[in-house]
Amino acid sequence: MVKENQPGLFAAIDALPWEQAKIAHASEDRGHGRKETRTTQVLPAPADLPFPHAAQVFLIERHVSRLDGTRRSDVAALGVTSLTAARATPARIAGLVRGEWTIENGLHYRRDVTMGEDASRVRAGNAPRALATFRSHAIASLRIHGWTNIAAGLRWAASDYANTLTLLGLAY
Repeated sequence: MVKENQPGLFAAIDALPWEQAKIAHASEDRGHGRKETRTTQVLPAPADLPFPHAAQVFLIERHVSRLDGTRRSDVAALGVTSLTAARATPARIAGLVRGEWTIENGLHYRRDVTMGEDASRVRAGNAPRALATFRSHAIASLRIHGWTNIAAGLRWAASDYANTLTLLGLAY
């Protein structure tokens, strides 16, 4: 997915002729008192797109309404992929995007919310990537050792330095 924190890429994809692109895939889900309709439009990536190896760009629109038809929300998302049309049909792209939220809600949510990653002021060089790796490693270590509540696991690890060393297999 391309977000507005990548303004050049976002603007380039947003400026494409989406009104001329046909809806290549649509899906509908019902549950939790609502109906969600998703549509996917796909175009070949322009040669001058500021994204290396781009093959396709896509627009996914999500419309949510209550079961009685009352509209709740409409969201549009732009994206780019290096997968060619032969490797990623519009249906596959839609599935991959939905799968991305599984990852987002799993690891990234825990890093963002539980560990405060978005509040980090570290922005230079390789430090942000290194800290993200450390956070992911901490989450994985807690999970391997049976912690399902990462916040509780972090409190346990912080309560005594020996807990962290035990978790990492450095002390018993």
